[in-house]
Amino acid sequence: MGTLIVYSTKYGCTEDCAKKLSEKLNDGAVLCNLKKDKAPELSKYDKVVIGGSMYVGSIQKEVSEFCKNNLESLKNKKLGLYICAMQKDDVIESELKSAFPEELGARAASKECFGGEFIFSKMNFLDKLIVKKVSKIDKDTSTISVDKIDKFAAAMNNV
Repeated sequence: MGTLIVYSTKYGCTEDCAKKLSEKLNDGAVLCNLKKDKAPELSKYDKVVIGGSMYVGSIQKEVSEFCKNNLESLKNKKLGLYICAMQKDDVIESELKSAFPEELGARAASKECFGGEFIFSKMNFLDKLIVKKVSKIDKDTSTISVDKIDKFAAAMNNV
């Protein structure tokens, strides 16, 4: 059995993190972008990693629906949960906790925020406007932490 990494991404940051993570897992991993692909049969995997990006305090609906629709099966898996977000400290802890069902969060072997990105060339006009106004950021910015991805992978390799 192996590891399945399911995720949803809007501009590619969460997908990039999923790919980096898959390279660090001992048993490799099958990647599934929930926006494009139908989730594979969970019975084929003993570990499942779920990732998504946060927008206005919520994780993408594809991730929420995947968790809701597979809750009972996921409870029997070794789990890892991650988000990509640009918030800091206490806000990140709150967003990470609220992103996934409580039953999954309590069982996860690893939970982490890998950081986030604002890459303006990938963003639509409205998102650019909001980021510039709210975040006061007007140039490409990345806070992705390879160390956090490494730590997450190590935890998943040890379960």
